[in-house]
Amino acid sequence: MSKIRIDWGKIAAPEPVLMRFSSRRSVVYSTKGIVAASQPLAVEAGLEILRKGGNAADAAVATSAALNVTEPSCCGIGGDAFCLFFDAKTKKVKALNGSGHSPQKLTLEYLRQRGLTGKTIPLTDLNSVTVPGAAAAWVDTVERFGSGKVTVADVLEPAIRLAEEGVPVSEIHGLSWQRSENLIKTASPNGDEMLLNGKAPLPGQIVRLPTLAQTFREVATHGKDGFYKGRVAQAIVDLIQSKGGVMELDDLAKHETAFVDPIKYTYANEVTLYECPPNGQGLTALIALGILENLQEQGSIKPLLEMEHNSAEYLHVLIEALRLAFADTQWYVTDPGAEHVPVEKLLSKEYLASRAKLINPLKTNPKVVHGNPANSSDTVYFTVADQWGNACSYIQSNYAGFGTGAIPKGCGFTLQNRGGGFVLVENHPNCVKGGKRPYHTIIPAMATRGDELFLSYGVMGGFMQPQGHIQVLQAMLRGYTPQAALDSPRFCISAGSPETQTRETGDAGDINSEVYIEEGIPLETVEKLREMGHDARQALGFQRSMMGRGQVIQKLTDPSGRFVWAAGSDLRADGHAAPQI
Repeated sequence: MSKIRIDWGKIAAPEPVLMRFSSRRSVVYSTKGIVAASQPLAVEAGLEILRKGGNAADAAVATSAALNVTEPSCCGIGGDAFCLFFDAKTKKVKALNGSGHSPQKLTLEYLRQRGLTGKTIPLTDLNSVTVPGAAAAWVDTVERFGSGKVTVADVLEPAIRLAEEGVPVSEIHGLSWQRSENLIKTASPNGDEMLLNGKAPLPGQIVRLPTLAQTFREVATHGKDGFYKGRVAQAIVDLIQSKGGVMELDDLAKHETAFVDPIKYTYANEVTLYECPPNGQGLTALIALGILENLQEQGSIKPLLEMEHNSAEYLHVLIEALRLAFADTQWYVTDPGAEHVPVEKLLSKEYLASRAKLINPLKTNPKVVHGNPANSSDTVYFTVADQWGNACSYIQSNYAGFGTGAIPKGCGFTLQNRGGGFVLVENHPNCVKGGKRPYHTIIPAMATRGDELFLSYGVMGGFMQPQGHIQVLQAMLRGYTPQAALDSPRFCISAGSPETQTRETGDAGDINSEVYIEEGIPLETVEKLREMGHDARQALGFQRSMMGRGQVIQKLTDPSGRFVWAAGSDLRADGHAAPQI
């Protein structure tokens, strides 16, 4: 019997948001479908497909494609995608890995011959481009999880319309575009395809992306072949090879989406958190959650729900659990098709209990290294639920902003730089290799209570993502609404990248040394964390962007027995949640 007591009555009837802290939005409710995303026009694209009879998976792909038009600084068809799908009929959570492999000819030896002496591939080097997986993920999501009532062409139509007619640039995204203007101009000869009269567009200015619309039309007409074979594939290969890259047409033609079993951890014998398995970093959230549970079970700390939310005592144990989790995953997480990843052992009760014993509830651990059980990125996360009880938790990314910034001629999108997640160190589990998927930061999440959906949620933002999953989940478990859980100030460990774990030993200066505390958490709390040994720093103004941007859909049950969706959308982004009529 777990010592952790979750008050489900409080979760079902939370206190009014404004009584807790400065939360400026109300929760959005729906008895039919609902979409929560970082761009309002993308939300509307998802709703349009729901109104046509599509389900959550269909609408998620429509939202995803529309985000390529409205927020290209964070995602694109030149990047990757992952999703979790809750099937209301079977009560099962299913996972899709839409990340691509490195070119077959990419080797550590080749990169060294090109003069790369560092531990990672530079993010502007086109050898950092792995096969983009988003296009295949869209088609496969619709075909495997979709309703069968709408086609891929139907689902892409709203995005095609937006790209052809033009969209006004949103406030936060406009700033990101301006910061990347020089990259887009210099990365390829085709920068004008994603600029406005040679300049990054300003908020409120209308941008048309006709070449992107044409790329979408080819996928709508020819399915995956419209991207991985033919004109688009040739344009990708021509550009990469012109810059010294080794990607070939065969690398693109052989790409396949991976349908995989999600990994999970059940907390307090009641709530099961689901994540996509490696090569993604979702394992980090599960390890941290397991460490937190073991800390409470061992009596090392009092129950988290009895601590004041975002107090120094509370933040300390979450930070320490996540530091240990990152130490493990930044060493072990890689492509399981190329290297063994000991997921079961890392999530075993014995291993998690041993890791929990490393946490001192009064001060930070100065040495954090991976156990032995036997970079910032820009991303969009969104979630959709439908009138039948299905939900889709979806995430896509270029990795760093516009990725490489390089645009294949006539295609209207930038190529990602996900290969920057490889490590250029021999014998490291995540060492670069031909035909291998790199360490991936983007992770969607879901939580169930028994066999019923509890949450479809996620928080974008590089290594912030598993940290956001834990912080939002713990806030929800103490009775916060979806909106309040997102509005609550967060912390972010400066986790670095997998290259930081290239030695068997190291100290906190090598991994997770800094922790940023978001504006809204009192300075006295930051000072207490410093007294406990944390390198705690305040995140003010634009620095708050490192806290990521999340979306949450919660499933509630009305006294009449009908289910109700409750959704929140992060104030740190430009979007909102909206219900289907």
